[in-house]
Amino acid sequence: MTGAPPFAKGDHRIAKIDLDDETILWRNADVEQERRVAIFDLIEENSFKPVRSAERGANGPYHLKLSVRDGRLMLAIADKDDEELETLLLGLARFRRPIREYFAICDSYYQAIRKATPSEIETIDMARRGIHDGAAELLIERLDGKVETDFLTARRLFTLICVLHIKG
Repeated sequence: MTGAPPFAKGDHRIAKIDLDDETILWRNADVEQERRVAIFDLIEENSFKPVRSAERGANGPYHLKLSVRDGRLMLAIADKDDEELETLLLGLARFRRPIREYFAICDSYYQAIRKATPSEIETIDMARRGIHDGAAELLIERLDGKVETDFLTARRLFTLICVLHIKG
């Protein structure tokens, strides 16, 4: 795995991921495509080590379910047999602005794909990547001490966190 933290033993990765469909109120074709790509890429290559579970002997791979409850991101982590290992709650207040900016730039990007010049699309896409990268760094920071992960995994998880925030 490129860019993955070196883990001593085990298969510390996400093998299955689910989003709480009750949280997702609305999605269009563009959003659905983003969700599918993020999940596919995440399952193909990721690095995910829940620290407390690993300290108790869990070696992965993991089943992760993401949902939003009472303004918090809930990460329900289970083993490959779907036995619950732990549930993490992260406050989402620090993510509100990156999520809002990401939605705005994605809207611009989707519109640009349909009618802008290649250079305009590239400019918007660079801004979109910048917001996405900053949010991934924030997620890594918020997971510190709870989950060891790499940048690409955090980036894909942020995409899925955004999908959970679509209100239609």
